[in-house]
Amino acid sequence: MMAFPQQFYNPGTPFTGTINGGLQVGKSITISGWVQPGADRFHVNLQCGSNTNADIALHFNPRYDSLPGYVVANTFQHGRWGTEERKQNFPLPTGSAFNLLITVTSDSYQMNINGTHFMEYKHRISFFQVNTIAIDGKVDISSITFSNPMFAGLPQPGFPSQPGFVPAFFSVPYKAIISGGFKMGRVITIQGTVHPNATRFNVNLNHPYGIALHYNPRFNENVVVRNTKYGGKWDSEERDGPMPFHKGQPFTLTICCENHSFRIMANGMQAHTYRHRFTHLQHISELEIDGDISITSVNV
Repeated sequence: MMAFPQQFYNPGTPFTGTINGGLQVGKSITISGWVQPGADRFHVNLQCGSNTNADIALHFNPRYDSLPGYVVANTFQHGRWGTEERKQNFPLPTGSAFNLLITVTSDSYQMNINGTHFMEYKHRISFFQVNTIAIDGKVDISSITFSNPMFAGLPQPGFPSQPGFVPAFFSVPYKAIISGGFKMGRVITIQGTVHPNATRFNVNLNHPYGIALHYNPRFNENVVVRNTKYGGKWDSEERDGPMPFHKGQPFTLTICCENHSFRIMANGMQAHTYRHRFTHLQHISELEIDGDISITSVNV
């Protein structure tokens, strides 16, 4: 059973929030949102306090004053900025949705954008001092989720190309208890890789009488099937929309529970919306994943 993660849902900007329990090795922060059209910049700060002159351990600052954009990473300490680190080839154009994953390791922050490793930023301030997240600029945030490490002593997986990382893969089929059921604002994030010769995989949100959401990418048909099962019988399938997954490629799948539907994002991009057919969301009790994928991270 996994602990219910700390979450903020649809916060306005500027936003400042307390990080419950602070940071630790393996803790991850998933930020989903949209870069506003015509944006000049925005930032995500991991801070040592919420006051205006607090030290900033990580300043993650996408800028768009030159195309196609770049990221400045820096630290603010004792009232002064340190030396900037800049990363070009930024995969976040203005007007686009994104999923940013920040994972704490013993010596750095690892930044993953839309399922792909983007950059590493070495610690200049001890992460144990960080207790606040702040976001501001030309960005709309849909959710912020904090997840503690799944296994003590292991780094959060998902960056196999980085020296020193040993990816931990979850066994498939995979099941996890959803404590407290579903409700508006709850978010599930799954990271993994589609097998090179994949036929299909599925993600199910189960309840005692069936399946509230069956999300089923089928590569042999190039379609994502969505459906609901109740009392042993399937309802009518939904098959419209894109196929955002590719054989042999990593992915980040995010399922957000909204008032009337599940909003489903793949690699930070809006993919599908599925209206609730099973409306007793509080009875959804299990996440089930099966098929031709490897799983490296599950935040429930």
